[in-house]
Amino acid sequence: MHKRFVTGAEMQVEQLPWGPHEWLCRPGLVDAEKLLLVRVRMPAGQAHRFHRHPEFEEIIYVEKGKAEQWVDREKRILGPGDAAHIPINVVHGTYNAGRGTLVFLAILSPAKIQGPPLIDMSGEEPWKSLR
Repeated sequence: MHKRFVTGAEMQVEQLPWGPHEWLCRPGLVDAEKLLLVRVRMPAGQAHRFHRHPEFEEIIYVEKGKAEQWVDREKRILGPGDAAHIPINVVHGTYNAGRGTLVFLAILSPAKIQGPPLIDMSGEEPWKSLR
């Protein structure tokens, strides 16, 4: 039986190059089939460079700090309470645009996929020349 409630002590923390990921909803932690929820704490100067999710739709919601958020070739500066929607397979990137830690929630769907969760696009044009 999987949890229906997840406390801070029970969340699964994964260390990734662009900052720790605090998983609050994913298969194996709860009975999720359609939703993933992760809180990311991105240190100053870090970024989740341009990438795409072949099977995920995503919402990024900023809790703290300032994000330079790209969705395709459009850029916005997002602050606390702001969100971005990324359709399936659309290239996007999140860059910490502040001096402190950027904290955001990423909500992705579906929770269960067949292929790779992400594909790095940061070395390909036009993405490598955008910033």
